[in-house]
Amino acid sequence: MNIPAELRYTKDHEWVKIDSDTATVGITDFAQKELGDIVYVEVETLDQSLAKDDVFGTVEAVKTVSDLFLPLTGEIIEFNDALESAPETVNSDPYGNGWMIKIKVSNPAEFDELLTADAYKELIGG
Repeated sequence: MNIPAELRYTKDHEWVKIDSDTATVGITDFAQKELGDIVYVEVETLDQSLAKDDVFGTVEAVKTVSDLFLPLTGEIIEFNDALESAPETVNSDPYGNGWMIKIKVSNPAEFDELLTADAYKELIGG
């Protein structure tokens, strides 16, 4: 199971990479394996400001649809358009080209509340 140490994680299986006041968000390797083959990623919250833990979109796999929860309060400033034509990228490269959104972070202190790689590994029983 791939759990990069430089990222932070949520109990809902999103990962976060922060660069200054911008956070990149996707779902974890564990989440994509649990979901199976991803066929669609929907984010209708572009250019909206949302609170931490609000639903920002959905990911649809062959057998299920799952909500995506915002890990940090802020404005969704970018959606990974490549996922519209190739949603399976989330399966093949969840921490790279399979990222989902970028957020302009409103409260950087929330980043410190997210799970470390070790804490996330413990959460999923790894």
